[in-house]
Amino acid sequence: MTTLNNRIATFKVLAIALLAFVTSLTSSCERDEVLIDIVQTQVTQPSYTDICGFYLLNEGNMGSNKASIDYFDATEGVYYRNIYAERNPTVVKELGDVGNDILIYGNKMYAVINCSHKVEVLTPDSAKRITQIDIPNCRYAVGHEGCLYVSSYVGPVQIDPTAQLGAVFKVDTLSLEVVDTVEVGYQPEEMAIIGNRLYVANSGGYRVPYYDNRVSVIDLNTFDVADVITIDEAANLHRVEKDSKGRLWISSRGDYFGSISTLLVIDPASKKVIKNMSIPVSDMWADGDTLYTVSSEWSYVTGGNAVSYAKVDMASMEIIDDNIIKDGTDASIKLPYGIAVNPLTKDFYVCDAKSYVVSGTIYCFDKDGCLKWKETTGQVPAHFAFNGRIEYK
Repeated sequence: MTTLNNRIATFKVLAIALLAFVTSLTSSCERDEVLIDIVQTQVTQPSYTDICGFYLLNEGNMGSNKASIDYFDATEGVYYRNIYAERNPTVVKELGDVGNDILIYGNKMYAVINCSHKVEVLTPDSAKRITQIDIPNCRYAVGHEGCLYVSSYVGPVQIDPTAQLGAVFKVDTLSLEVVDTVEVGYQPEEMAIIGNRLYVANSGGYRVPYYDNRVSVIDLNTFDVADVITIDEAANLHRVEKDSKGRLWISSRGDYFGSISTLLVIDPASKKVIKNMSIPVSDMWADGDTLYTVSSEWSYVTGGNAVSYAKVDMASMEIIDDNIIKDGTDASIKLPYGIAVNPLTKDFYVCDAKSYVVSGTIYCFDKDGCLKWKETTGQVPAHFAFNGRIEYK
C-alpha cells in the first residue's frame, strides 16, 4: 500500500499496539540496569523531569510480522530501536503482525497486536513478556478501575459487506483474563471513558461502502450497551478524545470519495453534534484542553493524499493554529501518521510513515514548532506511551 487512508479503506484493520521497554521505575526516573545491546543513537542532550521517556509502537506493514517497539530515554538523550526483540528472544515471530495501540496502565504495559489477535502484557521496567491475552482482531485499549477494555472487530481480517458486529472485551488486570464481553457496532475503534460510561466509536470499515455512524455507550457498572449515539453528519468513525467539559471529540474518516474526513464535537447528554470542526484527522492527541491533529487524507477522486496539521482549543472549540510546524520541516514529512505531546515540556512528536514498507522517521519539535531532533524508526511508526511520574493517557 502506498497511502494511509487507502490502506485504511482497503483493509480497515490498521493495528496499533502497545508495548514498552521502560528504563525507569514506574514511580520515578531512577533507572534499572536493563539497557541492552540494540540500535541506539544519541539524538539530544539528557534531560531530567518526571517524564523519563516514551515508547513508540511501530505498526509494521500488514502481513509482515514487523510490529516493533522503540524507546526514547530522555535521561540519556538516547533513542533505542527495536527493543522488544532483544528483550524477548524466545518469542516466536517477535511482537507480531500490526501493532495497533500501546498503553501503560497500573504496573503493566499492554500492546494490542491487531492481526496477531492478541494483547501482549509486559513488565514496564524491562519490557519482558508476562503473558498474552487472546482477543480476536483487537484494535484499541483503555484502562479504568482495575480493568482493561479492548475493542475488537471480532471477525476475520477481511473486507466483507456482511461482516459481523464487533465487541468490547473486559480484562481483569490482576488475573489477566477476559472476564466479560459486550457486543457493540460494526468494527469498533477508539474509546473514551466519562464517568461510568465507555464511549465506543464504530467504523463499519469492513462493510464498505456501508460505514457505521454510531457510538456505542456502555454502562461500566452492568457492562451492557446502555445507549447509542447516531451521528447523521458523518460515518466511518475512528479516533476519540474527551475534554474537560465532558464532551467527546470524534473523528470521521469519510468514504474517501465525496464524504471527507472531519472532526466532530458531541455532547453525550443530548447525543447531539455541537460543532463540526471541518478539519481532517488521521491521528490526534489531547494535551489537557489542547488538541493536536495530523492528517494524510486519501481521496480516490484526486488519487493522492492531502497532508495537514492543526492545533485546537477544546474549551472554546476554536482552531488555534493550522501550521504547527514553523521551521519548514513539514516539507520533509511525506505521510504524517502519528502525533504525541510531552505533557510537561510540550515538545511534540510527529511520525512519518513514508511508504509503509520502509523504515519511518520520528521528528521532535519544541513547543514553538521548531525541530529539535529526528531519528529513524521501525516500519509505520504510530503510537506513543510516556513513562514516569505522570497520569498516563
